[in-house]
Amino acid sequence: MKKDYVIKILFIESSLEEAEQIISLLRNTGIAVRPARATNVEQMQAAVNELEPDVVMFDPAITSISLEDAVKVLDAYGRDYSLLGLVNSIDNQIVADLFVHGARGVASRSQPKQLIAVLQREFDSLQTRRQVRRLETALRESERRCDALLDSSTDAIAYVHEGMHVRANHAYLETFGYESFDDLLGLPVLDMIDSANADEFKSLLRGHARQEKTPSQLTLHARRADGSQFDATVEFAPATFEGEPCLQIVFRRQLVDQAVLEQLQRDPVTGLFNRARMLEAIDDAVTAAAKGKKGQSLLLIEPDNWASLVGGIGLGKADELLSGFADRIRMLLGADDVAGMLAEHTLGVVLDSRPDEAIKEWIAKLQHSVSNEIFDAGSRSITVTASVGGSLLGEKNANTELLLNQASQALRTAQSLGGSQVELHDPAAREKADEERERYWLELLRKALTGEGLVLYHQQTISLQDAEGDYSEILLRMNGPQGEVLPGFFMPIAEKHNLTGAIDRWVLDQTIKALQERESQGQATTFFVKLTAASLEDDTLLSWLGTRLKQAALKRGQLVLEMTESKVMTLLRPAQEFVNGWKKLGGRFALEQFGSGLNSFQLLNHIDADYLKIDRSYMADLPQHPESQKKVTEICQQARELKRQTIAEWVEDATSTSLLFACGVDFVQGNFLQQPQRLE
Repeated sequence: MKKDYVIKILFIESSLEEAEQIISLLRNTGIAVRPARATNVEQMQAAVNELEPDVVMFDPAITSISLEDAVKVLDAYGRDYSLLGLVNSIDNQIVADLFVHGARGVASRSQPKQLIAVLQREFDSLQTRRQVRRLETALRESERRCDALLDSSTDAIAYVHEGMHVRANHAYLETFGYESFDDLLGLPVLDMIDSANADEFKSLLRGHARQEKTPSQLTLHARRADGSQFDATVEFAPATFEGEPCLQIVFRRQLVDQAVLEQLQRDPVTGLFNRARMLEAIDDAVTAAAKGKKGQSLLLIEPDNWASLVGGIGLGKADELLSGFADRIRMLLGADDVAGMLAEHTLGVVLDSRPDEAIKEWIAKLQHSVSNEIFDAGSRSITVTASVGGSLLGEKNANTELLLNQASQALRTAQSLGGSQVELHDPAAREKADEERERYWLELLRKALTGEGLVLYHQQTISLQDAEGDYSEILLRMNGPQGEVLPGFFMPIAEKHNLTGAIDRWVLDQTIKALQERESQGQATTFFVKLTAASLEDDTLLSWLGTRLKQAALKRGQLVLEMTESKVMTLLRPAQEFVNGWKKLGGRFALEQFGSGLNSFQLLNHIDADYLKIDRSYMADLPQHPESQKKVTEICQQARELKRQTIAEWVEDATSTSLLFACGVDFVQGNFLQQPQRLE
């Protein structure tokens, strides 16, 4: 399931606390949720109209609404959804009743992993159903347009089923000298072909019928109704007519010079296929994999440290170097392998069916060939290494976009491990590879903590209400082999190995030093710093912070610690004790992703937060979603009544900024307003 989806969940549930627990579980797993809750038919009707739920989780223990009534409300609404039973334990009779009345799955509260797996499966299934309907609608519209275009086309086009004409356009009739399609009914397409080409044409038709790999075009002599002949290039493509599979045949009287066509498909620098032709080759491989072909793979290959290489030899000699690099690849290609350019210095190779070991041997030969070659670039002679990332191709990942993404991610991973590395996406070996990568990054992380491997950035938080001073969010990065790495990559590893507390202290120490520096310059500054769960439960952190702040003697600077609403909800008691202690030190506190729970403001009865950072899901296409604007306005009104300030993150356009000002938001933050800058 894609992580950037926001799942709209309606809980038919009597217990608010138990619903909140499930929401926290999902958010902690990385699943974005927008929830609502109902306990009777009236509440459910209102929630369905406002939320438009994707998933409905029904607790059969509830007595104020029956499953039959719930299904009636949902069906009356007319929107596709997934209905899940939500039980404390698996009881055969309860499960049977749930399935009989329309549930698609049953999730157990006592088994969090099973609950998440069922929810992900049913949400993916829902997305697939919706996508199929969109594709069916698009297909019908495309067929309608194609039929209209068919008659207006100047190309001679016919549809053939089992060798017989089932449709032909006006140009086809004129080309072959027939007055109407009735003259073609029952006429084999072989009658339009000269006897000298009949066997070749018949063989090609049989190959298409068996879904074998056959040429997409053929040069032959065509025969008109009056017996005269003309030279033609015939192009073939699978199609459907009135729901039945058939073959589209196009007769072109103007022959295309194959040498010219071949040249147009080549990259002028390397002589390999250009990007457009290479993408076609990848599409062909994906189509073959979807039909059951095994052993294919897509490889992406780049010279290591390309920018440095070009800087050394000069931009004018870059093409010469790339051409020599491509020659190393061309020498190793098999008869059915395809290679081409996919980006400025990224070369793609589709290897035809091979065992996994043979693929690895091919890559090893390529890297050996590249590293042993001395490349001449003008007056300079240099050596080069290559990183290779790829993906094995099978039926499960037979999707061009998915395949390219997998190969691209593998290439970036290979480059992050250093020069001349290989990374192949292979589900069977994923676990072992993940462990190896984790060990590598854990070592880098430990070195970063003891050296200068961690880097801080800050992003300005802009006041819409003319607040005095500067406000900024502190952002963490880590130096990796190929540049700076975002926390989403290394923090899960740090959390797994209990390093998040040490990272928090490093960030806090550096932030306090930055506040001291700004204090000496007379700048009133407020920094927002994220805190992890490990620090929240660290009994020594508050005393350490008190000592550091006393040493810094800040008068104008402010430090605001922040945590996500879902994390605080799951660690409520330690969070409450920490925030109370932090307030005694003069610090301030912020709740991130606020407004994502069923009753977020109830949390303020326990956590004295000064700032509420509104959940980023409301900012996605804010101008196009009036319901999100209404929700933001409600949050701001309640916050103002409680004397709390609100912050909107991930603001990406001027229209959203204006709307947020109208909603009453106090601060806004996002790349549109200011890109993160290095904290000096």
